[in-house]
Amino acid sequence: MMIGVFLCTCGTAIAERIDVERLAAAVGRLPDVAWCRTVGFLCSEAEKERMEGVLRDEAPDRVVVAACSPREHEATFMGVMEKAGLNPYLLQMVNIREQVAWITPEISRATRKAESLLAGAVARVRRHAPLETKRVEAVPDVLVVGGGPAGIKAAIELAEAGRRVVLVERSAVIGGLPVRFEEVAPGMECGPCMLEPLLGELLHGRLAERIEILTMAEVTGAVGYCGNFTVTIGVRGRGVDRACIGCGECAAACPATAANPYDYGLGTRKAIDFPFPGALPNLPYLDAATCRRAAGEECRACKDACHLGEETVRFDEPVTTVERSVGAVVIATGGEPIDAVRFPALRYGEIPGVYTSVEFERLLSSSGPTGGKLATAGGREPESVAIVHCVGSRDPAHRDYCSGVCCAYALKFGHIVASRFPGASMHHVYRELNLPGKGGAALLRRGGEKSFFHRYRMPDGISLSPGAGGRITVTSDTGQDGITADIVVLCPAIVPAEGTAGLAKIFDTPLDHLGFFEELHGTTDTARGKVKGIYLAGSCREPGDIRQAMLGGSAAAAAIHADIPEGKELEISPVCAVTDRERCAGCGICVSLCPYRAAALVPDGKAEVNQLLCHGCGSCAAGCPGGAISVGYFTREAILAELEGILR
Repeated sequence: MMIGVFLCTCGTAIAERIDVERLAAAVGRLPDVAWCRTVGFLCSEAEKERMEGVLRDEAPDRVVVAACSPREHEATFMGVMEKAGLNPYLLQMVNIREQVAWITPEISRATRKAESLLAGAVARVRRHAPLETKRVEAVPDVLVVGGGPAGIKAAIELAEAGRRVVLVERSAVIGGLPVRFEEVAPGMECGPCMLEPLLGELLHGRLAERIEILTMAEVTGAVGYCGNFTVTIGVRGRGVDRACIGCGECAAACPATAANPYDYGLGTRKAIDFPFPGALPNLPYLDAATCRRAAGEECRACKDACHLGEETVRFDEPVTTVERSVGAVVIATGGEPIDAVRFPALRYGEIPGVYTSVEFERLLSSSGPTGGKLATAGGREPESVAIVHCVGSRDPAHRDYCSGVCCAYALKFGHIVASRFPGASMHHVYRELNLPGKGGAALLRRGGEKSFFHRYRMPDGISLSPGAGGRITVTSDTGQDGITADIVVLCPAIVPAEGTAGLAKIFDTPLDHLGFFEELHGTTDTARGKVKGIYLAGSCREPGDIRQAMLGGSAAAAAIHADIPEGKELEISPVCAVTDRERCAGCGICVSLCPYRAAALVPDGKAEVNQLLCHGCGSCAAGCPGGAISVGYFTREAILAELEGILR
């Protein structure tokens, strides 16, 4: 075997701390080393060209480069080897700059240390095998789970690039919560108006033919891996044909009513009705449980009222199951408020006039149950409104994080109430105010200008009690006199949306300790999930506002374009784990250790690693008690040989 060694002096960065001549002589005496060349700046363009020429002419079996950190230039020198016609994985780099020259002031000690490291590298590189990058075809289509702002943004940007998108939304409406808001902080824009261009593009624009929208649908199963997922989706019957023009005659004729879940039970809807005025798609849906037919009656009022014919309304429409093949999945399921019933001192559901923030949004909205009119439980205009911040947020007993959006919408409420009811007093009962970003200070001025602010100390430092004349008394732990209000609004913590755990199980992707979907990295890579092919957007990964949701949708789309380029094959790095099936005992330790869900036990009880999902971290190889798993370029034999070379 012929091993060639390049010794870079990095100008004086290495040469002034290491005796380069002595080091080169020592390396030249190592077994199988054919030559050792000393170079000033190996990473320079001129020296890279010379290196390529040397490799072509000498054709060594293995190459060792002693220079700087592999994190900086390993890819550079691998590229030179490829240009010279050599397998890049027959290279071993030794870091004699950061790990030797820069931290060892005594030249003789630094030189001895460098000699040991190079002896280990030469011993190791003998065990290197020529590895090859594999390529597989990938499906360019994408599944987006969640039809809120993050999911909509991701779907549109993916479709803009020519991809086909399947958008799955579990409710009957797309647009998420903002389409139910009268105004959106910090700019006080109309929520539905702000989203209308995006919704119009989804439903009727030039991209509509590339985006399949499945409302009242949920993902029920998924198999496969990055680039090739097969997803099963259960679609509940809407009760009306897609030919429906949304005239509403069926709803007008329907005699059955029930609480409207889209108004959080504050208003009613017919058994067949629109979710709320302005909801998109502009189609009613049939709630079979409310329909009089559920009680055995033969009611046909909706069918008889339909101008398009009775076949447009469909009773007893079953759940249908569809399958879609996609290369990537964007999870954008959002979050929801924590159940305020969990805080007994706040008497939610017991005292009339105590609402959660989302309920108050609907009361203020012109599309809500009261048409935007606000009244007390006794029917009069409110003279005072109190908003209790941090209900469950920043509370170790419930949610120890700040939900981030509550202060903004609470001040928005203050602005709306002040503009509609100039004589009403507004009270903010808070622990801390969190208003970051460009619009935060302006929002505080606008929403807090005519408000009173009352601070409380502890998470459980607020209690509510009925007062005289139907009013509500808010008592805090500061010892101040209680605040009396006609309406109290609670700002609950934002928690993962219902169904998050089930969806995580379907896609076999982990949740963090708070129950949100876990990112690949919480700071540097939040658009990608822990499992390759799964991408995250919006409040499914942490609470956020509409702007953050939109940015998350764009980031997820961009990451998919980078990871799964349309029309190109996926590359599988050979630096991944491989199982020796003869040695595998099927203990499953590798499955429990893999942070990327790449390892699994197959039907015969043996472990296998999906190389598309593997990141080459080596956790499985390190934990395997039988040594049945190895990682390409980091085999046990190579690492042990390196250690032996160093210790000699």
